[in-house]
Amino acid sequence: MESLLSIENWFTLLMLVLLQAVLGFDNLLYISLESKKVEPDRQAYVRRVGLIGAIVLRIILLFVILQAISLFKEPFFSINVPGIIEGEVNLHAFIVLLGGIFILYTAIQEIFHMISISEHPEGNPKNRRSVTMAIFWIVVMNLVFSFDSILSAIALTDVFWVMATAIVVTGAAMIFLADHVADFLDRNRMYEVLGLFILLLVGILLVSDGGALAGLKLFGNDVLPMAKSTFYFVLFVMVAVDLVQGRYQKKLMRQRARIEKMVVEQAAIKASEESAGADDKPDIVAETKGAQV
Repeated sequence: MESLLSIENWFTLLMLVLLQAVLGFDNLLYISLESKKVEPDRQAYVRRVGLIGAIVLRIILLFVILQAISLFKEPFFSINVPGIIEGEVNLHAFIVLLGGIFILYTAIQEIFHMISISEHPEGNPKNRRSVTMAIFWIVVMNLVFSFDSILSAIALTDVFWVMATAIVVTGAAMIFLADHVADFLDRNRMYEVLGLFILLLVGILLVSDGGALAGLKLFGNDVLPMAKSTFYFVLFVMVAVDLVQGRYQKKLMRQRARIEKMVVEQAAIKASEESAGADDKPDIVAETKGAQV
């Protein structure tokens, strides 16, 4: 028991919590996006239930991987179209590839939906998703996002309670933060576009990682994983550009508001002067007639 509560295990637990917290940001973006597809009064419920279900299934997935980690590394089917695509896909690569493709599809679909001109309002019931389906996709994609973090955890420690505790702690933090992220995106709709493009970038990252895990070759060229430094650099540039553009747009809006206020004030002054001139005109006419008499 003392060995389980050693300083080394507590330090590993802290490292795992920080690792999963960093890797969980894109997960929060997806959860916010998915929950918006249900009725507004059910969105918070969907986020909570989806995350609680995901925590339970993460622990089950962790146990399964620990018991059968070799099955996730051995190829279970191969692709061989000479000169076009070649590779041997294991279960790990398959899950990461499938998750990346789905995230790419979701992000692209939402981006086109955002820029398209629709005759129906955003809240049209036809565009809604059932609560059950929304929870299902939140749980599934949460597992996809957590797959690499679980494998990273296994590389750091073999103590099950340490990994399970890290999953519960980060899951509880995500339950708390999910509503705040969704509310922030609702109040600041311009950042919703940034969130979609971050998801698009995450999808590309997962597809490249999955292709590298499978040893895929496209047209004779190896599929290489996107370097994490490249991912974070692109992410930093995207956020910086969006923040600068947002501040610039606010500056333009303030300038426009000042100009419109000046125009209104000048119009009011001009109207007041014209009204005063019209009131003085009858007096001048009367004085002229009196002088003539």
